[in-house]
Amino acid sequence: MHNHGDFPAESLFLIPAVAAVAAYWAGTRKPGAWPSWRLVSFLAGVLIVLLTVLEPLAGWAHYDFGALALSHVMAGMAGPALLVLSRPVDLALKTLDDVPAARLRRSVYSPAARLLTHPVTATLLVATGMWAMFHTPLLTAMQQSMPVHWLVTAYLTVTGCLFTAAVLNCGPVKHGFGIRAGALATAAVAHAGSAAWLLVAPPAGSGSTAAGALVLLGSGLAVQAVLALILLGQQRGTARLVPQARRA
Repeated sequence: MHNHGDFPAESLFLIPAVAAVAAYWAGTRKPGAWPSWRLVSFLAGVLIVLLTVLEPLAGWAHYDFGALALSHVMAGMAGPALLVLSRPVDLALKTLDDVPAARLRRSVYSPAARLLTHPVTATLLVATGMWAMFHTPLLTAMQQSMPVHWLVTAYLTVTGCLFTAAVLNCGPVKHGFGIRAGALATAAVAHAGSAAWLLVAPPAGSGSTAAGALVLLGSGLAVQAVLALILLGQQRGTARLVPQARRA
């Protein structure tokens, strides 16, 4: 909460958010078709993540476990899913000048990027972050310190994007359906297990966690169900292309 007349520091997050939206929009204005729904997806993704670091949700999360659980799903799952579906890297590679595009391509295809977007690595990152957020002293630190809340939100968003990119095959290395489906199933089990553990053994000093655990479980599984449908759709599309390629 802020005193009257104080400048809310979290308002500074509007600067990179607006800059990102402006850059994305400028890219869609350049020659070459770019689906308008991807722009909408990017706008929605940025907005969802931004809402988790601004009032009132950020303030509620400091004393309401349900709000904290909702912010976790928004910043770590829903927002990243929308951002990855908007394909900002593909747009940048398509519209940037030769030199910056080459630099970005080297970064995207670097060994570090290949490792971080591997389904196993990405799953470990999101599962570790989720467990640490709800089952270690990090939970109390988030509720007592807004900067810690911001840092955790950044971690959730970045790892959520890496995980979504891995599951939907948007990373530099393409992986088979089996390992991507396994990664999504593993993350879903870990997510559900974490929510169930909060019901059985709620963290000390967090008040009533039952409602928050149910928010975490329901909203998280909803996002993962959407990812599963997209993943299955990709697999069906690939299956249809194989016979056509053989006939050609």
